[in-house]
Amino acid sequence: MRNTTRLHESRTPAPAAGQGKGTAVMSTLALVTGATSGIGRAFAERLAALGHDLVIVGRRKERLEEFAASHPEVGVRTVAADLSTDEGIDTVAEICAAEPLTTLVNNAGVSHYMPLDELPAGKARELVHVKVVAPTMLTRAAVAGMRERGEGAVVNVAGMIAFSGPAPHSQMPRRAVYAGTLAHLVAMSQTLSAELEGTGVAVQVLCPGVVATEFHERQGLDLSAVPRMSADDVVTASLRGLELGETVCAPGVEDAGLLDAVFRAELAAFGGQSHRLATRYRAA
Repeated sequence: MRNTTRLHESRTPAPAAGQGKGTAVMSTLALVTGATSGIGRAFAERLAALGHDLVIVGRRKERLEEFAASHPEVGVRTVAADLSTDEGIDTVAEICAAEPLTTLVNNAGVSHYMPLDELPAGKARELVHVKVVAPTMLTRAAVAGMRERGEGAVVNVAGMIAFSGPAPHSQMPRRAVYAGTLAHLVAMSQTLSAELEGTGVAVQVLCPGVVATEFHERQGLDLSAVPRMSADDVVTASLRGLELGETVCAPGVEDAGLLDAVFRAELAAFGGQSHRLATRYRAA
């Protein structure tokens, strides 16, 4: 049975700040999806510590409210929404379009790890909605205002599995739909970054490896013996990557030249095409 969309909004106002005569304080506003745990929660915590007002989105209303109550120093608006549904996506997209966001973090995810022929239709649909449709529609809604204001940042949380397509079956289990959704985020972010060049709006796709969160536990996977990066370190990499101007941020890849080599090869293949049929496809 498909999940029922749960929509709930509440707002904790930011405390009044003393201002000197004639002094205006500009607030920054970040929207984070999947903010109730893991990387999303770490983003919300860090952005609050930096003084950003927040719109936090997740399925678990009680966790959202707990976060808001524990951060009275900033304004926190909570939105309980299910991004696996059109209703949930539309609700959050309306907020992205209406509010003067300075940062959008598309972090929400679902952990449906299984081969395509074993993936139930409902889970496949949920995965594509959460990791493809939601980031696309939320980014679309937010970017127009960011561009008009001449500033902003969009962070799409993907993962290194986005680059795992060429791996043989013996090297890693197949997760065709999951890997495909993350690869979509990489290509969309890179192309959108080029579209927005010179506008003051930055786009980043964040590609961590295995992270120590509840994500794998919900899939029934015990990765306690696997070395994992902390969610806090992932956020540190993302924010530093934005400062460095990185479109693709891979927190665990020490040699950034490896990523550059991948992208140069992709562009070489793109540029190497012709209207003529390649020799290997011609009859002997």
